[in-house]
Amino acid sequence: MKKIAVHLAEGFEEIEAVNIIDVLRRADLNVTVVSVSEKLEVKGSHGIKIIADQLFNAVNYELIDMIILPGGMPGAVNLQENLGLREQILNFNENKKLLGAICAAPLVFGNLGILKNKNATCYPGFENQLHGAIVTQENIEVADNIITAKGAGVAIDFALKIVEILKGKVLADKLAEKMIVTR
Repeated sequence: MKKIAVHLAEGFEEIEAVNIIDVLRRADLNVTVVSVSEKLEVKGSHGIKIIADQLFNAVNYELIDMIILPGGMPGAVNLQENLGLREQILNFNENKKLLGAICAAPLVFGNLGILKNKNATCYPGFENQLHGAIVTQENIEVADNIITAKGAGVAIDFALKIVEILKGKVLADKLAEKMIVTR
């Protein structure tokens, strides 16, 4: 079973985090919610608190198949400030393991230089931080091992795209139909 680590930092976008976690778990993917803070309870940008499964330092990234970064502010900046997470992202990219970011969070990938010459998208206003990317206005972009998405309104579609990549279009379409999502 594929193992996915969804990372939360103080100020994350709640809709993105919860939709992604929920859809991936509906697809029977092994999702670990990771706090990059010093405690398991992480407060979102709208005051909603989520209890993570593990602290960042407790995760064995050799066993993880994909890193996902929900956006939100200041959540995306707080993710970027975590040196260990940045190192893991660079390692995942070097090994062509899957990386996903939505909303403002693609800025983490852009500032690490891993979007160079790749199609990418983000929440409007953060394009200048996608250094070297071919910035599109698409809701979702898949470029090699990196998936980016625009924001909260496409969080379910972003998660379904991840399901499609990891478990196939048939399951993604079946989930979309059960959840009454038009694609």
